[in-house]
Amino acid sequence: MLRRRLTHLMVARLALCLAILGIALGLTAHGDGETTDRAERGVYATVVFAFAATIAFALWHRRTRREVAFGGVQVATDVGIVTSLVWFTGGSESIFAFLYIPITVYAALLLGRRGAYGASALAVVGYGGLLLAPHFGWLPVEDLAPAPGPVRGALFGVHAGALLLVALLASALSRERDRAGRALDERTRDLRSLQRIHERTVESLTSGLLTTDPQQRITSFNPEAERITGVSATEAIGKPLEEVIPGAAALGVVVGGGRLRRRLRFRSCDGRDLHLGIAGSVLRAAEGGPGGHVVIFQDVTEVVEMEAALRRHERLAGVGQLAADLAHEIRNPRAAISGSIQVLEGSLPRAEDEETRKLIGIAVREADRLNALITDFLRFARPAPANPEPTSVATVAEEVLRMFDAVCPASVRVSLDVPRDLNVRADEGQLRQLLWNLFLNAVQAMPDGGALDVTAAPAPPQARAAGGRNAGEEGASQVEIEVADTGCGIPEEVLDRIFDPFFTTKKDGSGLGLATVHRIVEGHGGQLTVESHVGRGTRFRIRLPRAEAA
Repeated sequence: MLRRRLTHLMVARLALCLAILGIALGLTAHGDGETTDRAERGVYATVVFAFAATIAFALWHRRTRREVAFGGVQVATDVGIVTSLVWFTGGSESIFAFLYIPITVYAALLLGRRGAYGASALAVVGYGGLLLAPHFGWLPVEDLAPAPGPVRGALFGVHAGALLLVALLASALSRERDRAGRALDERTRDLRSLQRIHERTVESLTSGLLTTDPQQRITSFNPEAERITGVSATEAIGKPLEEVIPGAAALGVVVGGGRLRRRLRFRSCDGRDLHLGIAGSVLRAAEGGPGGHVVIFQDVTEVVEMEAALRRHERLAGVGQLAADLAHEIRNPRAAISGSIQVLEGSLPRAEDEETRKLIGIAVREADRLNALITDFLRFARPAPANPEPTSVATVAEEVLRMFDAVCPASVRVSLDVPRDLNVRADEGQLRQLLWNLFLNAVQAMPDGGALDVTAAPAPPQARAAGGRNAGEEGASQVEIEVADTGCGIPEEVLDRIFDPFFTTKKDGSGLGLATVHRIVEGHGGQLTVESHVGRGTRFRIRLPRAEAA
C-alpha cells in the first residue's frame, strides 16, 4: 500500500510542477530588470529540478525495497523545492509558502506521526532560514527587502505554529485512518473467511443444493448437484429449474415454497434412472421478502430399492410360512385323489365309454400338474441350502443349452460367449436352475423368433449395478453373466414387480421363475439387475463372486 501511495505522490508532484510553471510564467511575464531575470531563472531552474527529481524517483521506485526511507527522501526533497520556490518568489511575501502545509499532510499520510513532525520541522527550518538570511547576509538577496525583526519573528511564529498544528492534526488523522484501515482489513479478512467457509460447506454437502431467483431460474449449483444430475454448474446457472430437474415445480417443491420432502423419478444426463428426494423453501432477501428459492435433493435410489427389497422379503416370509402349512394339506389329498382315479381307470372295462377315459386322463394330468406346481412353490419358498464351490460358467451354460434345445423354437438364434477359464463360486445345481429359468423366460418373450445372447466376463472392480435388486457391497472380484433377448420387452409399470412371487403376465405362467432366480442370486450374495425396453428386448445381468479354477 505504501508503494502505491508513493506512486500517487510522484504523480501529484508532476501535476504541481506543471501548475507552478504556469503560475511562474504568469508572474514573470511583465517583470524586467536584472533582479527579476535572476529570480525568473531561479524559478525555472527549481521547476526543472522538480521534474528531474520526479523522473529520478520514478526510476528509483522500481528498484527500492526500503520504502519508508524512500518516502522520507521524497518529503525532504519536496521541502527543499518549496523553499527554493519561496526564495525566488519573494521570501516571506511568496505565494508558494502555503505549500509547506500539503507537504506536512502527505508526510503524515505516508510515514505517520514521525513523518508529519519531521516534515514540519524541515519546513520550519527552511522558512526560518529564508527569514533570517537577509538579516545576516547568508545568501545574495538583492531582490528581497529584509523585514523588521518583530515582523520576521511574528511571521516565523505564525508559520511554525501553523505547521506544528497541521502536523498534529495530520498525524491524528493518519492514526485514525490507519486504525480504520486495519479494522476494515480485519473485517474484510473475516468476511472472506466466512465466504470461504460457506463455499467449502456448500461444496462439501453430500446433497445437491441449488438456489433460484423469483422467476425460478437457477443462480447457484453445488458440486453434488452436478454429480447427481450430470449437468455442470456453468450449464445449469441461468436455466429454469424445470428444465434441469423436470417435475420439481409440478410436485410443489418450489411453488408456494413447499416444505414437504417428496420423491421424484429423474433421468440424469448420462442415462441413469434415479429416484430423488427433493425439498424446497423460500430464500429470503436482505430486505426480508422472498428473493427466490432454495432446493435441496439427494439420490435416494438405493433407499427406494432397499424399501422394495424389504417389502419383498416381508411377502416372502409370509409365503414361506404359508408353504409349510399348505404343503401337507394339499399333497396328501392330491396323492389320494390321483391314486383313486388311477385305480378307477384300471377297473373300467376296456369297452367302457371313451369319453369317460378321456375325463379320467384329464384328471390325472391336472393332478400331476398340481404336484409340479407345489414342487416349484416349495423349491422357491424353502430352497435347499446352497453349496457354493468353484463352478465353470461355460460348462454349466453349455449343459443347460443342450437340454434347452428340446424346447427352443427354431426361429430363436442362440449364441454363447463365455471364457472356458471363467469360474464362479456357486451351487452348480442352483446355477443351472437360474440359467434355465432365464432362458425359458427369454424364449417365451420371443414368440415370433429373435436372438438369445449369453455372455460372461469379469465384472469391473468397485462397480455398482445401477438399479440393482440386491445392492450389497461390491467385491473387487466378480463375474457378470448377461442373458439378453430381442423379445417384446417389459413395460415400465411392470418392471418393478417381475421378481414378486406369483406375479406373471403370461397366460400359463406360475410367476415363480424370476422370483426363484432372484432368490438364488440373493442366496449367493450376488446382484441381479434388469434393463428392458418395450419392443427392443430385455437384458438380465447377474453378478456372482469369482472363483479360481477347481
